[in-house]
Amino acid sequence: MNTFFLDVFASDRKFFRGKVEALVIPCPDGEKEILAHHEDMLIAVAGGQMRAKLPQGEWQTAICGPGFAQVANNRVTLLVETAELPEEIDIRRAKRAKEEAEEQLRQKQSIQEYHASQAALARALSRLKYVDHR
Repeated sequence: MNTFFLDVFASDRKFFRGKVEALVIPCPDGEKEILAHHEDMLIAVAGGQMRAKLPQGEWQTAICGPGFAQVANNRVTLLVETAELPEEIDIRRAKRAKEEAEEQLRQKQSIQEYHASQAALARALSRLKYVDHR
């Protein structure tokens, strides 16, 4: 069994640390899968669903925000804005955030505010999409 070491850091906590067999992360151009002994690289991570295959063979799923992944020396360090397990997602809060972001997008905003509202809406939709499929 080939494994590699994975560290996942969210802006507010250390989310995961341990050995995994595979990691699938959302990227701006689709999903990328990282396996043991992957070549060294730096990857932009988009917000969405990430999955890690644990050494026991089970897949652990989480929702992550945008960030970066560094692959080096059979180690992966994932730095993301947010990371949540399915049971940590508050459905009411995600629906409220979606409604607030949609309302903000309907109002006249600066370009910076518009992009912030789009990002908030994308985060809320990502959470709700995953909650709807569990």
